[in-house]
Amino acid sequence: MLGMIEHEPIFKAGFVAVIGRPNVGKSALINALLGQKVAAVSPRPQTTRKRQMGILTLQNDRQTGQVIFVDTPGLHVARHKLGELMNKEAEQTLEETDLVLLVADVSLPPNNEDQLLFDLVNRSKRNRPIILALNKIDLAEPIALETNQALFIQAIPQAQPFLISAMRGDNLRELQEAILAYLPEGTPFFPEDQLTDLYERELAADLIREAALNLLRDEIPHGIAIRIDQFIEREEHGAYIEATIFVERESHKPIVIGKGGRMLKQIGSAARKEIEAMSSRKVFLLLNVKVRQNWRDDEKVLRSFGY
Repeated sequence: MLGMIEHEPIFKAGFVAVIGRPNVGKSALINALLGQKVAAVSPRPQTTRKRQMGILTLQNDRQTGQVIFVDTPGLHVARHKLGELMNKEAEQTLEETDLVLLVADVSLPPNNEDQLLFDLVNRSKRNRPIILALNKIDLAEPIALETNQALFIQAIPQAQPFLISAMRGDNLRELQEAILAYLPEGTPFFPEDQLTDLYERELAADLIREAALNLLRDEIPHGIAIRIDQFIEREEHGAYIEATIFVERESHKPIVIGKGGRMLKQIGSAARKEIEAMSSRKVFLLLNVKVRQNWRDDEKVLRSFGY
């Protein structure tokens, strides 16, 4: 009697646009799916300013494939040139990928920025599968969860919905399986051990800004930019990083520095720990603070900062 012929799992590979309004948990979801931090996360809106790839390569009995998550800035009502550039990044990514993963905060009803997103998705020229990840179920009251879920599904009826919690891990395996199922057959785009398309100096800048966002007062963080001035490998001594924190107003500089330099030290300490965890080596981090007035509306400065 002939034995059963075992077939190799089909390898899937493709790009997934991760879109949503600010602060719905896009970066936290990507980090959770990858099982490792590659994107900066903070409770402040617009933590993500540039698109960044998170690369998940699966090689097991149940799944084989490579999912390239493209994290995008949160779509919002732009009030300066930086905001306009961020929105363009999100819109362009939406048109270039194989699958749309729309992330929403289901603990709250849809708002005006969610509606911007619904309109953008619904008028897209490309007919691609859409998954609606209704995040933060851990924060939603049962009645609100049911009501809000219905409102989001009504707005994007063509999407496959999933109730998830990026922080707690609810239903992330099922979400991952659905994403992979939608992707086309193909070959890997990146090496198996690569997790992101950013260089370490870019990740370091993001992690410094993340620390600042988490520690500073509400009126300051959106006016902060980070420039890496030096990134020097020192072999067994780890890496030497010198960076400048730019603020928009003279009155913000002493707040970032803090009394006796305490706030700047706290930002540096928090950022250094995250950079060391990311790079698996010791890091010496030196931070400076400078004022660059209204940089978010200066195209020349935006280009120099990499936007």
